[in-house]
Amino acid sequence: MIYGDQALEQAFSGTRNDILCKVRDKETLIGQVVDMRIKMRDHLGGKKAGRFMLKQDPGGITDIEFLAQYLVLQFSHEKPKLTRWSDNVRIFESMMAQGVMEEEQAMALTQAYTTLRDEIHHRNLLNLDADVAEGKFESEKAIVVQAWNAWLGSK
Repeated sequence: MIYGDQALEQAFSGTRNDILCKVRDKETLIGQVVDMRIKMRDHLGGKKAGRFMLKQDPGGITDIEFLAQYLVLQFSHEKPKLTRWSDNVRIFESMMAQGVMEEEQAMALTQAYTTLRDEIHHRNLLNLDADVAEGKFESEKAIVVQAWNAWLGSK
């Protein structure tokens, strides 16, 4: 959001929409998203034995965020309404409303995202690291990994 100067807001919104609504080659975009996610995981990793890193591990929040952004970039040229929101919850709602994603998957990803996000917020309030025992949040991880593999393939 840009507040204040209306001309600046309009220019920003126009540029943002032009970028997001650009037609992209699906396979190239998938490759770029997956490669960037792997680089990010390698760089920000720091796996603790027996722990699930809520943001960075496969099935975590960052995978959900990358998936949401992939979907916006891939489908906005056909469905410009997908560019309206920048937050993950409303992106998945928009994907469902625009017929890009089935309701079951959109709701499952939203639930997984909010559950993991709430856990991170809770741990932050307690000054704890954003990792939990490996066996926690298995259903959320499975939802995210399944969606990732369905849209982006397994790599």
